[in-house]
Amino acid sequence: MGAIGCGIPFLAMAIVQSSYAGMTITSKLAIQSGMSPLVLVAYRQIFATLSLAPFAYWFERNTVPRMTKRTALQILVSSFTGVTGNQILYFVGLKYSTATIACALTNLLPAFTFILAVLCRQEFLRIKTRAGQAKVVGTVLSVGGALLLSFYHGKPLGLGESGIHWKFVEEMEGTSSSAAPTNLLLGPFALIASSLVWSVWFIVQAEMSKNYAAPYTSSLYMCMMASIQCVAIALCSNHTLSAWSLHNPIRLSSALYAGIVCTGLAYGVMAWTIERKGPLYVSVFTPLMLVITALVTWALLHDQLYVGTAIGSVIIVLGLYAVLWGKSKEMNTKKGVQVTLTDSDSITKDKEEEDDGDDMSEMEKQCSDHSNCNHNNK
Repeated sequence: MGAIGCGIPFLAMAIVQSSYAGMTITSKLAIQSGMSPLVLVAYRQIFATLSLAPFAYWFERNTVPRMTKRTALQILVSSFTGVTGNQILYFVGLKYSTATIACALTNLLPAFTFILAVLCRQEFLRIKTRAGQAKVVGTVLSVGGALLLSFYHGKPLGLGESGIHWKFVEEMEGTSSSAAPTNLLLGPFALIASSLVWSVWFIVQAEMSKNYAAPYTSSLYMCMMASIQCVAIALCSNHTLSAWSLHNPIRLSSALYAGIVCTGLAYGVMAWTIERKGPLYVSVFTPLMLVITALVTWALLHDQLYVGTAIGSVIIVLGLYAVLWGKSKEMNTKKGVQVTLTDSDSITKDKEEEDDGDDMSEMEKQCSDHSNCNHNNK
C-alpha cells in the first residue's frame, strides 16, 4: 500500500505533464491558424467549468466543507493567478515564440515555487541536511537542464525523419500564413511572468487545501470566476464574431482539449496532489513537459533532435530524481519523528499509570493497616 500510495501521485503528475505537452502543440497550431490567444483562453475556461461541474457534484456534493470568507478570497486569488494571469501570459508568450521555448521557460516554475514556498514557510531549506541539499541541487539541475535543452543544440542525433505524417500540419507548412510572429523580448518575458504568477497559485492552493479539501469544487469555482474574467478581457480586445468562430477544426479541438483535459481534469488532479505532497512536489514535474514536447514535435512536426536535447533531458531527469529523493527522505524523517514522539508519549503514559497503580497499592496498604489497628483497639 505504501508503494501504491507513493506511485499514484507520481503517475498522476506524469499524465498531467503529458497532457500539457499536447496542449502546447495544439494551441500553437490554433494560434498559427489565426485564433487570438485571449479568445482561446476564454474558451478554455468555459469548457473547463462545464467539464468540472459533474465531477464536483458526484464526488464532493456530500463532503464539501463550508465556504468561508477566507476560502472565497483564496479562490478569487487563485482564479486571477493560476488561471487568468497564468494562461493569458502563457498563450501570448507562445504566440510570439516557439513551443520549445515556451516549455523551457515554464521550467522556471519549480525555482519560483521553491523560493516562494520557503518565504511562506511551506518548505524549509534545511541546507545542512542531505534532503535539503538534494532539493536545492535538484531544482537547479532541472532548470539548468531545461535551459540547456532549449538554447544549446549541438549536432543532430541522426535519428532521421519521423514516419508519421499529419496532413493538417503539412498543409499549414505549405501556406504562407502559417509563419508565426516572433518577438525575442515580449515572448520570453510573458512566459517568465506566466511561471511566476503560476507559482503564486501553488502557494495559495497549498494553503487553501488545509481548510477546504474539495479539489473539484474549488477548481469549479475558480474556473467559473476565471471564465468571467477571461471573456471580459477577450471582448475588450476583440469583439468581432469571426474572432470567436470555432469553425476551424484545430481551433475547436484545441479549445476543448485545453479546457476539459488541461484545466478541468488537470487542475483537480494537481489540487489533489498538492494536498498530499505539497506545492514543490507538483511543480518539479514541469520539466517533463519539455522532454515530451521535444519528442512529440520530432514525431508530428518533424523538428530535428540534437545532442543538446539528449543531454538536457538526462540532466532534467537527474534533477527530478534528486528533488523527489529529498522530499521522500524529508517525509520519512518527519514520520520517524512522529512515531518516536508517539512511542514516547505512550511510554510516559504507561509509566504514569504504573506510578498511579503503585500509589493506589500503597494507599490500600495503609488503609488496611489502619483498619487492623482500629480492629485491635476495639
